[in-house]
Amino acid sequence: MTLRAPAPRSLCTDCGVSRMKDPSACGTACQFIKPDYPGMERAVHGRARGAGDELFFGPFQSMHRARMATPATGAQWTGITTGLAADLLRNGKVDAVLTMVPDAGDRWKPQPTLITEADDMARARGMRMGYAPLLALLEEAHARAFKRLAVIGIPCQIYALRKLEADLRFDRLYVIGTPCSDNTTTENFHTFLALLDENPDTITYLEFRADYRVELRFSDGRQRLIPFLSLPISDLPPDFFPLTCRTCVDYTNALADITVGYMAGQGDQWVIVRNARGAEMLEGLGEQIILTAPDSKGKRHAAVKGFIANTARAAGGLPLRRMPNWVRPIVSWLQPRTGPRGLEFARTRVEMKAAETILHLRQSLPAKMKNMIPDHVWQIAKPYALTPEPGESHTLPFAENTSGEAARPGAEPLK
Repeated sequence: MTLRAPAPRSLCTDCGVSRMKDPSACGTACQFIKPDYPGMERAVHGRARGAGDELFFGPFQSMHRARMATPATGAQWTGITTGLAADLLRNGKVDAVLTMVPDAGDRWKPQPTLITEADDMARARGMRMGYAPLLALLEEAHARAFKRLAVIGIPCQIYALRKLEADLRFDRLYVIGTPCSDNTTTENFHTFLALLDENPDTITYLEFRADYRVELRFSDGRQRLIPFLSLPISDLPPDFFPLTCRTCVDYTNALADITVGYMAGQGDQWVIVRNARGAEMLEGLGEQIILTAPDSKGKRHAAVKGFIANTARAAGGLPLRRMPNWVRPIVSWLQPRTGPRGLEFARTRVEMKAAETILHLRQSLPAKMKNMIPDHVWQIAKPYALTPEPGESHTLPFAENTSGEAARPGAEPLK
């Protein structure tokens, strides 16, 4: 199927809707126009997010540290995401899985595809970087008479999918979400790889890990770990991450049935089961997957405050404050040992994203703040004195959380 060119519009991540027969659907489907997360969470999960950790991560039934008992060859972690989808195909629960595979000419470039055989899910293993019009293939799914579909996608894709779900009229839809906040073009990603290694074409694997390091693997079998503080982020152009990604309000993919990511995994993955369909998918893996309770250590407040200070400078066009080179090895040693870990690391990243959204929209598109920033984002940012100015927000529906900690509804606060 040949995809049409995207309809031009600002704040677009090319989720694929603008390439469909009716590109005007973007007006109601796009996360970056006027998102309604409370309404969509009620429609998908039966209720909107509550207080505690649901404020940060969205509605959920359970959370786990997880890994496949036998890691899948070529997987980014151990193969949970593709394993969930393969199980749906193997047991006849879906006719096809809409997902990404590597482009034939560039292993890093995502290419949307419909997979119909369980064993073929191996093609979707691994990380891709760049925009990809995933949802445009919904029309092909209809043309091929697929009635039961699974979709693997990032938040901006899943929000649009959920807005269109009622009109799509699939008999059954399973949604597997992965967290995302910082995307860029595949071309920009190659620039980043070139800053990391003098032979970037030999890099076969890259992952941001919860131990504050980036892992690289090479075609000759070598592995290299780079502390976050040693990454050449300040050498990247200001527009390396587009405004869409700097103003994303759904890092944890709250409208998926199940979210699979890394932030609270502490070396494993982090699985958030959000509803009965998500629980059904996880149960399908049975003894193939090993589940344990997520941990939470460290304190996030100082790390988030430092991030906010640097982000405020960047949003105002000022250069980032660089840490002295002699300090970097010391802090890089301390971070994995004393910094936020587990669920506290995940909360840290969500608070950082909330602050980043507010600061960049306030600087670049202040007129869009009232519609683009959900009330829960303001609530997350409130402990850092980031509160709405007149005309920037709707009424906040959540009770104030003054503890500085978060917990599941009905659970004791996590220490």
